[in-house]
Amino acid sequence: MGGCSVLGRIWGVWWRRPGVRAVPKAPGFGTEAGHRLRPRGSSKRSRPLGGQPFPGLLQLENLSREELVDVLRAAVVDQKGPLVTLNKPPGLPVTGKPGELTLFSVLPKLSQSLGLGDQELQVVQASGKETSGLVLLSSCPQTASRLQKFFIHSRRAQRPTATYCAVTDGIPATSEGKIQVALKLEHVDGVDLVIPVKSPSRKDFQEGVKRTLSHFRVVAMGSGCALVQLQPLTVFPSQLQVHMVLQLCPVLGDHTYSARVGTVLGQRFLLPAESTKPQRQVPDEALLRRLCLTPSQAAQLPLHLHLHCLHLPGMRPGEAPMKLLAPLPSYFSRTLQCLGLHQQ
Repeated sequence: MGGCSVLGRIWGVWWRRPGVRAVPKAPGFGTEAGHRLRPRGSSKRSRPLGGQPFPGLLQLENLSREELVDVLRAAVVDQKGPLVTLNKPPGLPVTGKPGELTLFSVLPKLSQSLGLGDQELQVVQASGKETSGLVLLSSCPQTASRLQKFFIHSRRAQRPTATYCAVTDGIPATSEGKIQVALKLEHVDGVDLVIPVKSPSRKDFQEGVKRTLSHFRVVAMGSGCALVQLQPLTVFPSQLQVHMVLQLCPVLGDHTYSARVGTVLGQRFLLPAESTKPQRQVPDEALLRRLCLTPSQAAQLPLHLHLHCLHLPGMRPGEAPMKLLAPLPSYFSRTLQCLGLHQQ
């Protein structure tokens, strides 16, 4: 625990040190990250897929706890001191009801599998259930606490620490910008849904409405779709999905909020969020052909939203910040190839 305590104090000094300031433009978008995302090989259309339309997708219902531990151990992308970083597959919830198979439910066995002994891992930062990408774990409570304070401080300073990649059905009207909107959670027909709130009052904020903010940048365009990098500066459930719907460009595989975007004579418009029920996303015929999917396969499209990069403070004061990267899932890379989404 002595080493853990020292590391915690080091991070405490880093996030309180002077000179940390907000960056007016969203950093980290563009050249370097874009090159890392660029799919290799030909952009020619792939052949139609057979029984496994989405390679690399986790079939959680077919896994035992031991098998999930093996999957997560293979998904480790970095292990340094008390920190363990995973590349989480989509469909795996972080938490859930007692008895459900979740990341949290296998952390004790995963800790043992990674040789951490009695130092049980805890979640510091994680992508949502349907989102793929980075999960940051720590076997040291002090380190976890310091990092959580770092993330809170960064949000207050409006300095992004996380970069997501998304494929959108549609192309944003501007190549980059910020999305600001008040959001609330509402229980509709047994499901918690995120609803935008126009001109919220003080009472609305007292009742749980929150202001949200994200930066976005279009990295590539093709076939009526876009590869977009997103950096949330606030934390709210499904924030990025709802933000892209408000740009009339739902994330590919969003089977909850994409129904809020309607089309008449080729023109897109927003349907009322309060009265539009979730339904399976239905890509148009041209997009289905590009993706080489049947309508029934398209109904199973995984969410193309991936937590690609996390920025952390250096291990010691004065050291350069760390950058953690998670490779794209196989089905995500295949989609980029099918759509010809290469950085311009």
